[in-house]
Amino acid sequence: MKSTQELMNEHEGIQVMLGILQSVTNLIVAGESVPKKELEGIMEFLTVFVDKCHHGKEEDFLFPALEAAGVARDGGPIGVMLHEHERGRRHVADMKNALGDFTVRGMKTDAFRNAVEEYVSLLNQHIFKENNVLFPMAEKILSADDDKKLYENFEKLEIERIGLGKHEEFHALMDALSKKYKS
Repeated sequence: MKSTQELMNEHEGIQVMLGILQSVTNLIVAGESVPKKELEGIMEFLTVFVDKCHHGKEEDFLFPALEAAGVARDGGPIGVMLHEHERGRRHVADMKNALGDFTVRGMKTDAFRNAVEEYVSLLNQHIFKENNVLFPMAEKILSADDDKKLYENFEKLEIERIGLGKHEEFHALMDALSKKYKS
């Protein structure tokens, strides 16, 4: 399915950024400075790309389509995914709070590290569940017409929520940061 493949492709990018986030966090914990602009870019990626765009596609379109096809929300995989999305939002808020004014002096290093560790662990497990349980389930129960509608809605959401060209900006940021920070 084109729609679930798009979500899995986005997962790959998210995991690259999670690796960058971990590298940046290690530098911060070691007392090294990371440019404010880069930290702001990472936080924007997590807030806009991961949450508004990627999770928006799932929450606004994929999950309702699965529910309409008979997948239970409460007590089922959709409910679990929604709960994890909320936990992720709290971890990102904790990271932003710990970063303070994005300078070493204004930063709560231990709180930042803890929020990053929780977030990275959560998202890696979440991505595994979606790629290996939820998306294969969707591919079995959704029709080709459902897939087409989902993909069209995904494209529309991306334009409306993050804007034209923003996706490409996030990829450029990820590529630049990956060269600098990925081990």
